[in-house]
Amino acid sequence: MAQHGQHVASSQKALMLEMKSLQEEPVEGFKITLVDEADLYNWEVAIFGPPNTHYEGGYFKARIKFPIDYPYSPPAFRFLTKMWHPNIYENGDVCISILHPPVDDPQSGELPSERWNPTQNVRTILLSVISLLNEPNTSSPANVDASVMYRKWRDSKGKDREYTEIIRKQVQATKAEAERDGVKVPTTLAEYCVRTRAPPPDEGSDLFYDDYYDDEELEDEADEDCCYDEDDSGTEDS
Repeated sequence: MAQHGQHVASSQKALMLEMKSLQEEPVEGFKITLVDEADLYNWEVAIFGPPNTHYEGGYFKARIKFPIDYPYSPPAFRFLTKMWHPNIYENGDVCISILHPPVDDPQSGELPSERWNPTQNVRTILLSVISLLNEPNTSSPANVDASVMYRKWRDSKGKDREYTEIIRKQVQATKAEAERDGVKVPTTLAEYCVRTRAPPPDEGSDLFYDDYYDDEELEDEADEDCCYDEDDSGTEDS
C-alpha cells in the first residue's frame, strides 16, 4: 500500500508539472484538457490536422490514459474520432513504438531504445503521433487494409486515391463536430504555428496547488520553429 501511495503521489506531481508546461508552452496543433478536473490520469486531446497534408482542416479527438506508475510505464493513446490509418486500430488505439512498454521483445522488430522510457513525456508523444499520421509505419500495421491502401497510394505516386479519399471524407466529417464544440480549426501554416497560452485553471480548482510546483524542477524550454515547412507537406504530387 505504501508503494502504491508513493506511485500515486509521484505520478500526480509529474502529470501536474507536464500540464503546467503544456499550458505555458503548447504544442502546435494540439489542445489539451482534463476530462474531469478531479482526475489527473485522463486527458482529452484535440488534434488539428496540419496544413498541406491529407489531414488539413481536420479536428480529431483523442484520450490519453495514464497508469498509476507514470512515467515509468507508458500511457495509452486512443482516438475517439474514427480514423483510417495503418497504425490505428479499429477501436482507435494507436500502435506506436514510443507507447510500448520498455521490455526486450525480439519478435516485435522494435529496438528497446525505440520504446517507452521515463524520459519521454506527453509532448514527445504528441509530436510522435502527428509524425505517424503523416508517415505511417507499414511494416507492422494495426490496420492491414489501410496499410495496403496507403502503399498503393504511395507506390502509384498519388494516382491511386482510395486511401486519400477516405481520409478526405473523415476530415470533412470532423468539421461539423468542430462547429458544435465552437472550435476554430487552423487551416493555414501561420494559424497552425501560433503558440497560444492556455487560460489558467479556475482559482477554485483543487488540482493545481501552488505547493506542487517547483519552478526549479522545470527546465526552460527554448522556442522551437514550427515543425511543418511549406514544402514538407506529407503528400506527394499526383
